[in-house]
Amino acid sequence: MRQYRIHSFVCSHAGAAGSGYPCLSCHDSTYIGRRMDILLWALAILLMIVGLAGVVVPVLPGTPFVFMGMLIAAWLDQFQRVGVFTLSFAAVLMLLAIGVDFVAASLGAKRAGASTMAITGASLGTFVGLFLGIPGILLGPFVGAAAGEIIARRDTLQAAKVGLATWLALALAIAAKLALTFTMLGLFIAAYALG
Repeated sequence: MRQYRIHSFVCSHAGAAGSGYPCLSCHDSTYIGRRMDILLWALAILLMIVGLAGVVVPVLPGTPFVFMGMLIAAWLDQFQRVGVFTLSFAAVLMLLAIGVDFVAASLGAKRAGASTMAITGASLGTFVGLFLGIPGILLGPFVGAAAGEIIARRDTLQAAKVGLATWLALALAIAAKLALTFTMLGLFIAAYALG
């Protein structure tokens, strides 16, 4: 367990009136240290869970949250089980996942010949879709890209093509991010279990 010092000294006496128990001040600092460890472990686990949700929900920074949770957990264990190599490899995977996120939507839309309005529409559709639950998250980018393309070019066939390309690119990006995130978590769990 990580030690948190509340005082600038370490109690070496037997407590009040030779009772054999540590003094109240030392007991309190140990108690606070345990509570702090529990809170930090809870934070690490919460960050990893929210990060997994963030891989699918575009607004949350999924893989950075997972990485921060892993970093806190490794720090709590004083980097004994999960070391620098594991965390460095996880950081590279996190950066790849972030890169996939940025490139996928615009690349898919541009590949289908989308206008700037379609790309903007896909972003707005994704944002609005967050407030409409799972159907909104799934259909928002498609509807936004198609609407943007209709406004820009007034061609419904091209709008449908752009909307579908954007949606497929986002779906492939989510699949790639999930694979990278689960690889990060698998690496962390293996290092923690074997360490």
